[in-house]
Amino acid sequence: MFLFSMIICSILNVICGYISIFNLMFSILIIHSELNKNVCKALIAAEYVDVEVKMAENFQMGKSNKTPEFLKLNPLGKVPALETPEGPIFESNAIARYVARLKPENTLFGSSPIEYGQIEQWIDFSALELDANMRAWVFPRLGYATYIKSAEESYISGVKRGLGALNTHLASRTFLVGDSVTLADIIMTCNLVNGFKYLFTKSFTSEFPHVERYFWTMVNQPKFSKIIKRMGEVKQAEVVLPFTSTKKPESKPKSEPKKEEAPKPKPEPEATPEEEEAPKPKVKNPLDLLPPSPMVLDDWKRLYSNTKTNFREVAIKGFWDMYDPEGYSLWFCNYKYNDENTVSFVTMNKVGGFLQRMDLARKYAFGKMLIIGNEPPFKVKGLWLFRGTEIPKFVMDECYDMELYEWTKVDLSDEAQKERVNQMIEDFEPFEGETLLDAKCFK
Repeated sequence: MFLFSMIICSILNVICGYISIFNLMFSILIIHSELNKNVCKALIAAEYVDVEVKMAENFQMGKSNKTPEFLKLNPLGKVPALETPEGPIFESNAIARYVARLKPENTLFGSSPIEYGQIEQWIDFSALELDANMRAWVFPRLGYATYIKSAEESYISGVKRGLGALNTHLASRTFLVGDSVTLADIIMTCNLVNGFKYLFTKSFTSEFPHVERYFWTMVNQPKFSKIIKRMGEVKQAEVVLPFTSTKKPESKPKSEPKKEEAPKPKPEPEATPEEEEAPKPKVKNPLDLLPPSPMVLDDWKRLYSNTKTNFREVAIKGFWDMYDPEGYSLWFCNYKYNDENTVSFVTMNKVGGFLQRMDLARKYAFGKMLIIGNEPPFKVKGLWLFRGTEIPKFVMDECYDMELYEWTKVDLSDEAQKERVNQMIEDFEPFEGETLLDAKCFK
């Protein structure tokens, strides 16, 4: 009898839980905010779980969010805030998570614990790696923050780093996790909207073709499009958003009749303020401060590009004649995760993305990357020539791909290693007994 009672209680608890969720689904949920990309996260999620979320009527930013009623929803006065029968919720991702959970057994949180973890991972990535840097990039251009050139360059670098990682992940995927739309796709796409509208020109996104394809695929999904188009048509920026001046033009004071004044003593000459000193020279790259080298990198790149025949006799011989071991160093690299290279075009795109992100070192480096094998998994190996006797620190710090490779300095006293250098420069085939799928040059 006791066991029967426990079973009945358990069943009733489950039923009550579903009734509670059912009631919430048909309760009034109100978002207090003007429509923006953060509000769209919850509204799109609501479309997928078939829940009605209404926008607060006559909401005015700067007024409505300062009222005592709103401050009960969010004491900081920030938007959006969601009003529910059980209490308020603020922070856009938290609101979207709440709405997505209102319908039991939907796929917005995946179908397994690992998928759930990956969805949360990409939500955090979207907020921390992309949205934070994009907001910091665009706010000074909208007049909301002070423009500092070095800071903007840092934010742009952060955006590129995030988009590069996202591009690699999406190379063989339609969605971020699994085979259908999840909350990660909703939040990622909404966070990218302003980037595409105000910052990401076509030339900028050409470095990230899989991100570009993913974004337009998502915004054209019917449930996405229904909500996002309420903010107006999403068109890719033709130019980066220009700066918006927040200063009002100064009006000239009206001329007044001059009054006779007693002669004043001449002021003593003032010291010139520091701000008026001649601008300080830009800090040079440490590689520019190295002792001059007899090897001129551009001369080698020109020789490499112009040699069409007798490559060994002309280009390779010319390389060793030019090479300065005190001013330059040679490095082999080997991709650490070759067992993952199971799709040829994905592997080639991975290497192409690496070379694009190495653009910061173009003045100081030359590289060859080989994709080896005619069957998966494909091997990725490379040869790099760097200015200086070590791999430049700024390259290791700023190009995250560097960590994906094992780096070994070429031992010039080893004739076998020198011959390997020759073969990699000239795309010798078969290389180490295998055919070449592709060879890419950084110059």
